[in-house]
Amino acid sequence: MSDWWYRNVVEPGKLPLLLALLSFVGSFLVTRTITRLIRAGKGPFRNISSGEVHVHHVVPGIFLMLVGGFWAAAAGRHGAAPLYAAVIFGTGAGLVLDEFALILHLDDVYWSEQGRKSVEAVMLTAALVVLVLTGFTPFGVDDLTAVERQNRGLLALNIGLNCAFALIALLKGKLRTALIGMVIPLVALVGAVRLARPGSAWARRFYRDRHRTRARAGLRAFRHDRRWARPRRRLQDWIGGFSPDPKPSGEVDREPSGQADPERLPPPR
Repeated sequence: MSDWWYRNVVEPGKLPLLLALLSFVGSFLVTRTITRLIRAGKGPFRNISSGEVHVHHVVPGIFLMLVGGFWAAAAGRHGAAPLYAAVIFGTGAGLVLDEFALILHLDDVYWSEQGRKSVEAVMLTAALVVLVLTGFTPFGVDDLTAVERQNRGLLALNIGLNCAFALIALLKGKLRTALIGMVIPLVALVGAVRLARPGSAWARRFYRDRHRTRARAGLRAFRHDRRWARPRRRLQDWIGGFSPDPKPSGEVDREPSGQADPERLPPPR
């Protein structure tokens, strides 16, 4: 076990990344547990306020990310300092991404339908870090041999193609496919060649006068959402603590917005 640990984690220099991942996931889970207790009115925890201003935990999260990031940049690769910096950075990242939806919408949507984006961001980030830890290299560089990596032109072409596939997938409204495709190139290629999601930048630009293609894209998106929306929502509810039940008495702020779920809308005609 010790040989495996040294050969696969310590020697490649992945220990700081592993500690950052563990602190990131742990920070998110602890924060979600505390916020769920606050929402239910249980335990000693309360929202932090300064006068009439509610201090969101994204604020200390940003501070911790700054401290951890700059410390890691100044600490170098040797000694224990990079490990401490990784833990601080991961803890701050967990606090920040737990309120990713607030940053995106510039509104307190923590328990609303839009707040599910925070859970998605945390899950996607953790999955990408796990892929890197298990040996995948961004931009598909790990697919090249040592000789091919020495050829700068081939390396630049490989990175450029993978980035192009990921960018097209992103323009087609497939964020998860684009991000995972930065690590696993074939994923981005699949997202790049398939139909764009309705409302995406690609669909607005290229499907505007192609009515049949726009209808096919809408039907495919509807079928995909109908198939995967329920299991995805159940997983988000289990991790994030979302509940259709009304807010218990005694809860302080943070109410659902009451907006309709776009995944339950009928297919476009």
